[in-house]
Amino acid sequence: MEELVQKSFNLISWIIPIIVLAAVVIPQAVRVLREYERGVIFRLGKLLSAKGPGLIFLIPVVDRMVKMDLRVVTIDVARQEVMTRDNVPVSVDAVVYFRVVDPIAAVIKVENFWKATSLISQTTLRSVLGQAELDELLARRDHINQQLQEIIDRQTDPWGIKVTAVEVKDVALPDGMKRAMAKQAEAERERRAKIVNAEGEYQAAEKMVQAAAMISKQPIALQLRFLQTMREISSEHNTTTFLPIPIDLFQPFVKGPKV
Repeated sequence: MEELVQKSFNLISWIIPIIVLAAVVIPQAVRVLREYERGVIFRLGKLLSAKGPGLIFLIPVVDRMVKMDLRVVTIDVARQEVMTRDNVPVSVDAVVYFRVVDPIAAVIKVENFWKATSLISQTTLRSVLGQAELDELLARRDHINQQLQEIIDRQTDPWGIKVTAVEVKDVALPDGMKRAMAKQAEAERERRAKIVNAEGEYQAAEKMVQAAAMISKQPIALQLRFLQTMREISSEHNTTTFLPIPIDLFQPFVKGPKV
């Protein structure tokens, strides 16, 4: 009986260290990566490869894995004070969308790809907007966004980063510039209103000239117009009294005496 107890004790004394060792080693040797994750493996400090997704086996102590996320990342570019090409101070901020397309380059070619992309976005934003005029910044926002995306993507490409989109969110103008632009817009609206009014007067005068030419060719048209006016006056409920007189009675006075 004592021998059986001793054997059981010896077996337990072997099993417990094995279980403890397995509990320590297995989490370091076995990793599970999701579909959007990749693991960059280093063996004794040397780059081995990028693996994943799925089950990854590592050699404890010897292998080290850096996990990378391949999903699209969004960063806010801090508000920047920019002087446009036409010397107008503005404050702008933007948002940048990017993702890791080469996990190995993102690990070994840049220390912190997130911070590096954010800083290069800030400097590029100031540089590009400093070369644009205020009207272009306000009216051609899509063109400026495309230009920013191309420049930032070209600079971050060696790091394994793909910039998918850049959007300028807000452009803050000084109060004095806002008032000046409001006055300019008001003056532009007044100019358009005057042009429309002048065009209406011109068209009305042109039609009146055409009507006068038609009446001079057909005098009966003037009499018809006179009768139409009488009808319009009579349709109103008022006490106006009018007496029609033939126009032919005034023709001798209009034409003048014959020589």
